[in-house]
Amino acid sequence: MHPGHDAVIAARPGRAGRPEPVPVEYAVAVDRYLAEAPLGPASRRVYRISLTSWAWALAGRPSPQGPSRRGAAPPVLPLALLDSERAAPRLAAALADRALASDARTVNRELSALRSAIGWWQDQGWISGDPAAGLRHRPGEAAPVPPLTSSQVTELFRARTSLREQVFWRVLYDSGAHVEEVLGLDAGRIDLPGGGAPVRSPRGAESWIRWRDGTGQLLRWLLAGRTYGPVFLTDRRAPARAAPADVCPVTGRARMSYRRAAEIFRAVTRPLDPAGRGWTLTQLRHADLSGLATQYV
Repeated sequence: MHPGHDAVIAARPGRAGRPEPVPVEYAVAVDRYLAEAPLGPASRRVYRISLTSWAWALAGRPSPQGPSRRGAAPPVLPLALLDSERAAPRLAAALADRALASDARTVNRELSALRSAIGWWQDQGWISGDPAAGLRHRPGEAAPVPPLTSSQVTELFRARTSLREQVFWRVLYDSGAHVEEVLGLDAGRIDLPGGGAPVRSPRGAESWIRWRDGTGQLLRWLLAGRTYGPVFLTDRRAPARAAPADVCPVTGRARMSYRRAAEIFRAVTRPLDPAGRGWTLTQLRHADLSGLATQYV
């Protein structure tokens, strides 16, 4: 472990009122993320290797190649570097270099690890920017992922999880809307009696989505009378730089991100997937509505 790994720069209230240290160093933030991530031992090890290797790019230094890569001590750097204007171009250059030296599956896996970690750090309020936002996965040879079957959907809605997840998944399933559209719902624009709401597509077009009565009942429980702010919120307070429209004025919590929603869904569905990988939100929104009995409560 590098010197200074126990250093902190501030303390913020935790869920039970206890102060939570905010890490100074990137390596400490990686440790904290991996301690909370819903990963198995093998995946956790792979994620650590991937996230450690990104430190070289953030420092503006070439990453070791070959067998020496795993044993090399990464540079010590502040987590705040992710919020600097240097971070995005350095990560983009490193991704391009890796695409020349590795297969698409490896490159995409490493990029996914970085995006998941950045999303979690944003949820904690440790960083405000996303220097990986402009990075894109490399095209590979993977076959299209099929929609969930009716039996898989039934299994999903029997899984034990929070009310927030149950409502989000059911709105997505009932409406077939894009994930961004559902996450973009605001309490003040929902028609609870009519079972629908206006949404804005990623391209800016506005349309109307609808859901079934059982979903509407769960939505009432989730909102508990709240008539403003994002419908689907994170568990922690929003970072200081969050847009006002993405923050609940009562709790101070932020609108849930696509990345976090996808991460939770994959973690919950991993035990349900015979392949052990977990399912995707896209598979849910394209699932066949006809095979599921309306058993919501």
